[in-house]
Amino acid sequence: MPNDKNTISSGKQNSSLSGKVKQAEQVLLPDLDVNLERLHRFLGGGEDIACRTLQHRSFDNTRYALLYIDGIVEGTSINTMLLSLLDDANNQYSDSVSGETPDLYRHLTDRSIAIGRLSEVSTIEQAGYAMLEGCTVLVVDGCLRAIVMDTCGGKTRAVEEPSSQTVIRGPKEGFTENLRTNTSLIRRIIKSPDLRFDYKVIGHQTRTNVAVVYLEGIAEQEIVKEVHRRLDKIDIDGVLESGYIEEFIQDRAFTPFPLLQNTERPDTASAALLEGQVVIIVSGTPFALVAPVTFVKFFQSSEDYYQRYDIATFLRIIRMASFFISMLLPSLYIAITTFHQEMLPTSLLISLAAQREGIPFPALLEAFLMEITFEILREAGVRMPRIIGPAISIVGALVLGQAAVQAGIISAAMVIVVSFTAIASFVIPAVNMGIAARLIRFVLMILAGTFGLFGIMSGLMILLAHLCGLRSFGKPYMMPFAPFVASNLKDVLLRVPWWAMRKRPLNISSDNNLIREGTGQKPKPDQEGA
Repeated sequence: MPNDKNTISSGKQNSSLSGKVKQAEQVLLPDLDVNLERLHRFLGGGEDIACRTLQHRSFDNTRYALLYIDGIVEGTSINTMLLSLLDDANNQYSDSVSGETPDLYRHLTDRSIAIGRLSEVSTIEQAGYAMLEGCTVLVVDGCLRAIVMDTCGGKTRAVEEPSSQTVIRGPKEGFTENLRTNTSLIRRIIKSPDLRFDYKVIGHQTRTNVAVVYLEGIAEQEIVKEVHRRLDKIDIDGVLESGYIEEFIQDRAFTPFPLLQNTERPDTASAALLEGQVVIIVSGTPFALVAPVTFVKFFQSSEDYYQRYDIATFLRIIRMASFFISMLLPSLYIAITTFHQEMLPTSLLISLAAQREGIPFPALLEAFLMEITFEILREAGVRMPRIIGPAISIVGALVLGQAAVQAGIISAAMVIVVSFTAIASFVIPAVNMGIAARLIRFVLMILAGTFGLFGIMSGLMILLAHLCGLRSFGKPYMMPFAPFVASNLKDVLLRVPWWAMRKRPLNISSDNNLIREGTGQKPKPDQEGA
């Protein structure tokens, strides 16, 4: 979380939520007991609110209190700070002015508190919200200000390998639910003074911390301003995951295609920053958002840049082919077997006709039954406990498929088509793009069962027109194909070697800083050893 004074008091949003009018903030009073009672009342008086009162002998035994919420603070920092304060409270300082509380306040901030980050607040609300962030508040009797110390901590999940975006070669670190951990992971990769973190607080009840990350001079400033503008417009009571943010800031609501990329990998987020994109990190989730994004980005993996360029190109072609197979294969089977049998070789047509003999359903209904069954099995495998989930999904698919074929309800060819379609959908690196292909698949199946290949082509034309009309933070979704940008084709379906990608993607990064590597980077044989 951000820990400066401006951040602690930021995030107050103008809201008409439930028609409530915000009450004026309560300023701190000179009476310590009154301030403690008001703070406890503001926070609901839970048992997890810890309060430790001390007295300083050098200032006429003036009282001061430490307040924090147990469980969200770092216990080691609290204990270290308490030891230093207790030791300081028992010492006699000859340079102090006895009886003047402001001197005690300055003494504590300048000489006693063994914490790196300090800030000041002057209202009960600011102090309470700081405690909810995991900070410790020190209130001095007779003083109208309170000291806020950064002691955020508690038990959090450690940095682990990403579970949804695994790679064979590459870094094994993944984002966690802790915002400070996630920003530090990016800091460790990009050690540049141009790296910027702009913090916001979104959600009236959850007060979720959000970080907007970009590289100044590389990211286009208009995109950065647009990201801030859309985030500032969000007016909601709670944000629990980055998906909340995504739905509020995407360019179009009614589209099956994702308009923002989400990633669990710090290296992927860092690579996006180096290309001029903006990363949005939300506290409480390991998935960061990347904007703007294009259609082809969802078929690229971070591992593409760690393997040889020829291997990466081959894998990208496989992924794109798998996307079209996942989207089109069932509908093509329905159209050909229903309307266009003349397109099949005679031997294959006879084999399919023999398999379908006795099947009571048309090809469209047969495909729908199998697809819906597989979607149910897929969802069951995800929701079941991890130990038995894969076994249930695999055994269920094998048993149900075999039993359906033997019972004469489903043809064997349809089982093969649906199974291969499901396998192809798992090849797509981005899960949300795979889901989009699954949704479009059902629409194309209906068109194929109604109009044949003409219906499929009509659906694809409408889909292509829809894709060309999409924008991601004002940038064309189908770039570099529409509009055509020749210089960006070096890293789309094909990936040229690193020494040939001298410029960053055009129309995404700032036009003033497109060069990312020097000239003459192509490897050359050693002339002396030749």
